Amino acid sequence: MVNQIPTWVGKTLDFLLKLCGSTAAMSNQMLPLDDRLYRYLIDHSLQEPEVLVALRHETAQHPMGQMQIAPEQGQFMALLVQLLGVTKALEVGVFTGYSTLRVALALPAEGRLVACDVSAEYTAIARRYWEKAGVADKIDLRIAPAADTLAQLIEAGEVNSFDFAFIDADKSGYPTYYEQALQLVRPGGLVVLDNMLWSGQVADPAVQDQRTNVLRQLNAAIHQDSRVVASLLPIADGLTLAMKKR
Repeated sequence: MVNQIPTWVGKTLDFLLKLCGSTAAMSNQMLPLDDRLYRYLIDHSLQEPEVLVALRHETAQHPMGQMQIAPEQGQFMALLVQLLGVTKALEVGVFTGYSTLRVALALPAEGRLVACDVSAEYTAIARRYWEKAGVADKIDLRIAPAADTLAQLIEAGEVNSFDFAFIDADKSGYPTYYEQALQLVRPGGLVVLDNMLWSGQVADPAVQDQRTNVLRQLNAAIHQDSRVVASLLPIADGLTLAMKKR
């Protein structure tokens, strides 16, 4: 049970409300998600296996716990995996493994997920829960810079063979990961990128730090990318769905 709206939700909504001028101005664009409504959403939507609840709660106590995805985002991604009939998935950025576990649980028995991360320490937590959930055999964890791992997959002839890719790692690497993932997913496959609204900062011209500018430029590039059909959704911290054209 989520008792308090996440910090990033509040910041993003505050920014969007200021941008639009008033709550009324937003009525036909996005419903303001206050604490009460967010609790209602969780209570009437979230279906979370106990192993995921335990992992989420443990990660919330971690010093870097803010990097964990929102549970409703994980559930949405699992739904996408099932709708697409994904059997081969890719993840860039594992942390403690919540999103990895969500996707792995949604894969069929023969499904495979290649998970990329640089931290053996963080992913040690992930491994415990993958084992507990009985999906460790579906997950191929590779501890190395993700760009290197993706390049190896490309060189190994795995281009156009993945059904689904999720990118949630260092923001400076996003443009590279996106290009590599787009090569690896099949036509009709989906690339999903997290944090694309970046707490509303991408829409604030006063914010000019390196990470924000990378995301801002990538949003613009994906919007004009003729290789994909894309949509940027106000789910969690902003989720871009980019389907590789058939």
